[in-house]
Amino acid sequence: MKFEGIYTPAVTPFAFGGAIDRDGFANLLENLVAAGVHGIVIGGSTGEYYAQTAEERRDLAAFAKQVVKDRAALIVSTAAIRTEDSVGYAKHAREIGADAILVASPPYALPTERENSTHALRIDRAANLPIMLYNYPGRTGVMMGEAFLSRVGRSRNFQAIKESSGDINRVHLLAREFPHIEMSCGMDDQALEFFAWGSKSWVCGGSNFLPLEHLALYKACVLEKNFDKGRAIMKALLPLMSVLEGGGKFVQCIKFGCELEGLQVGNVRTPLRPLNNEEMRRLQTVITNVKRSIAHITSGD
Repeated sequence: MKFEGIYTPAVTPFAFGGAIDRDGFANLLENLVAAGVHGIVIGGSTGEYYAQTAEERRDLAAFAKQVVKDRAALIVSTAAIRTEDSVGYAKHAREIGADAILVASPPYALPTERENSTHALRIDRAANLPIMLYNYPGRTGVMMGEAFLSRVGRSRNFQAIKESSGDINRVHLLAREFPHIEMSCGMDDQALEFFAWGSKSWVCGGSNFLPLEHLALYKACVLEKNFDKGRAIMKALLPLMSVLEGGGKFVQCIKFGCELEGLQVGNVRTPLRPLNNEEMRRLQTVITNVKRSIAHITSGD
C-alpha cells in the first residue's frame, strides 16, 4: 500500500445523551469520500477512542468499512495500553477488511525502545497488514527512536510513520535515514516542511470539516510541485492551526468545525467539555477567512 494523499482521522459523532450516532457517522464518512480524501483513520485520538469501550471501537471500525467500502483506504487504530488489547484490535481490523492499521506506542507505560518494538512487532504478526506508525511522544511519553525504527523496519509491513513529535529534526532524520518508511505529516503547522522533504501524505484532523482546503495544499506541493502556491495556502491555513492546537481543545474545535459545515457530530465525551461561546465565535471567524482565502488562491485551478 502506498500512503499518499490526505488521511482524515474521523471524529466520532455522539447523539444527545452520549450514544454513538451511527447516522451522523455515516454522513460524515460519505462527505469525506465525496470530497476526495484518500483515506480515513478510525479509532484515533481525534475519534476519542480513549472514551469508548472496546465493543464500541470494534463496532465503529466494522461500520466504517461497510459505509466506505473500497472508495477510500480505511486505517484502523490499534492504540491501547495493553499489548493484548492492541493485538485484538489488529486482528479485528484484518477480519473486517481494513486496508491498514495505525500503531502507536502504548501510553503511560513508558516502554524502552526494545520493549516498544516488541509491542509493535506482536501487533504486526497478529494482523499482517500494512502499518502506519504513530509517533506522538506528547501523548504517549516515549519517542519512536532510531533503535525502534531500525528493528521494526525489518518487517515490510511497517510502511509509513505519522510523525507528530513537533521536532523538525525528526523530519530530517526520517527522510535521510529511513526512506523505506514513508513519512506522513502528523504536525499540521509543519505540513509545508514535510512536503518539502518528500512526504506524500498528511493525517490532518481539520480535514473532517475542511477537506477541500487540506487537499489543496497536498495537490499544490505533491502533485503540482508548486511550492509558491503551497506557501500561500499554508499561510492561509496557519491561523486555523493556531486555534486548533493553541487552546488544548483540539477535538472540540474539530467537532464544532463539522457542525458549522452542517455535519451533525454532537459534543465530546467526558472528561472533555465543549467550547464556550467566545471560543466558538473565534473559530467560526477563522474558518470563514480560511475558506475565503484558499478559494481565492485556487480559483484558477
